[in-house]
Amino acid sequence: MAPAGRALAFATAVAVAAAGGGPALEQARAQDLPRGMPIIRDTEIEQLLRDYAAPILRTAGLSQQGVKVVVLNDRAFNAFVMDGRHIFINAGALFDAKTPNEIIGVFAHETGHLAGGHLQRLREQLATAQTASIIALLAGVGAMVATARSGSGNVGAAAIMAPQSAIQRSLLAYVRTQEDQADHAGVKFLNATGQSARGMLELFKRLGNEALFNSRYIDPYLQSHPLPPERVAALEVLAKASPYFDRKDPPELQLRHDMMRAKLAGFLDRPDSIARRYPLGDHSLPARYARAISTYRHGDGRDAVAQIDGLIQAQPNNPYFYELKGQALLEGGHPAEAIAPLRQAVALAHGAPLMDIMLGQALIATGNPKNAAEAVSLLNAALSREPESTDAYAQLAMAYGRKGDLAQADLAAAQAAFMRGDVKTARQLATRAKTRLPIGSPAWVRADDIVNVKPANAANK
Repeated sequence: MAPAGRALAFATAVAVAAAGGGPALEQARAQDLPRGMPIIRDTEIEQLLRDYAAPILRTAGLSQQGVKVVVLNDRAFNAFVMDGRHIFINAGALFDAKTPNEIIGVFAHETGHLAGGHLQRLREQLATAQTASIIALLAGVGAMVATARSGSGNVGAAAIMAPQSAIQRSLLAYVRTQEDQADHAGVKFLNATGQSARGMLELFKRLGNEALFNSRYIDPYLQSHPLPPERVAALEVLAKASPYFDRKDPPELQLRHDMMRAKLAGFLDRPDSIARRYPLGDHSLPARYARAISTYRHGDGRDAVAQIDGLIQAQPNNPYFYELKGQALLEGGHPAEAIAPLRQAVALAHGAPLMDIMLGQALIATGNPKNAAEAVSLLNAALSREPESTDAYAQLAMAYGRKGDLAQADLAAAQAAFMRGDVKTARQLATRAKTRLPIGSPAWVRADDIVNVKPANAANK
């Protein structure tokens, strides 16, 4: 997307995993996210997805759990949960979903997994399977020893493989049961919120048709999900029984959905792809949005700003258009010009930390020491809501440096290094910060915590 440390409103952050651009392309430590996941951060997209998920989470009794939706920079269609705090969804799913109701259906299904406690139950099943697998392995080894002594063929190897194959099939059958339960729960949540299950059904039908050819040649007992025809048939009965089946998405929500897809395309697709998907003859707001973003990313900066000004004229109270204008100017080397539209974006968005970070970066990039105090205030406010933002800490270090506050600059730089996993550098900077800070002050304590972090918690010792 863009070099680390540059301001974007659409960012890819490298998070911290185990399963197989916006403000600043930051190397996010995100301790509660899986390592290596390419995360897309964008205020407009995140707000829309929160609006999609909130009613579902509320009716499932999970609204107080702080569940967050995380968008992954992956063009494959997928969504999943790995813990009780996040619903992960690929950008490819957002691209492919034609209506808000389709994505809401995906969230309803994934919430079914969360509400059903499927993750904990699966861990228990895996622990049981691991124990059974060890027992089977030991039994197989014993059989191999007996076979070797008797010289009676390769019975021992079969004794190892057969139980493990049965364990695998049992586990997959359990997971397929969970998927079916999540489908049922998802429809229940949609009904409780007065929303249609049509989107979920049509999405699964579309995906099922794509997989139908391959499904003729696979073993149904070695799949983690029910086969498409079976799943769609069961879901169709549930969905059509709902009194809300024919309810459509409000036009304003559909527009926000289309704008989200246009934004993703503008940032992630090549110009030729944008030209095909959003030709010049298409004068809709999403098409103009995608073309403006693509122009700023790949074309003439001033032409992009002119296109963005046209978007602002169409929707003068849309904070994301001002954000995009500020982003284009900032990355085009005009930070002073970027400040006004970014201020407008911050004012209209009413508390968007990613926008605060970008405005702070623009203020710092002007090189004017008078802007440093405002940047410090903005970045600290952003960090109160985004406490693991590596880029915010890096910008904060520069802002403090411009103010001449070297102690706080060292501490912020240490926190940035710690967040990106460079604990050796973090300790060095924190040690220097301690010599400049009043002993026992809150800042000194934070620096001391970094100095004394245990090596077992560190990426670098």
